Amino acid sequence: MRNSNGPTACIKGSHLEPVDGPKILNPLTPAEQEFISCIKFLGIDELIFSLKMTHNLALYHTDLSIDQEEKNALFNLKVLWEELEKL
Repeated sequence: MRNSNGPTACIKGSHLEPVDGPKILNPLTPAEQEFISCIKFLGIDELIFSLKMTHNLALYHTDLSIDQEEKNALFNLKVLWEELEKL
């Protein structure tokens, strides 16, 4: 919502506070930074390839029935490699 005071947001009921993007985002923790560094060191393209291969092996090259929990796990792999492709 935009008014004469700039953008505002409704936070905790009807209380309006100014929206300030940098204050909303939390910086990465040291563990998160190390995780991203590890991914970059190992190679993002190699990790994407591995995730796709694991997904395809489980989905297309098995005779086992796949229930909803396994379908969700395979979908999570797909989301992960698609987001890694954006890096």
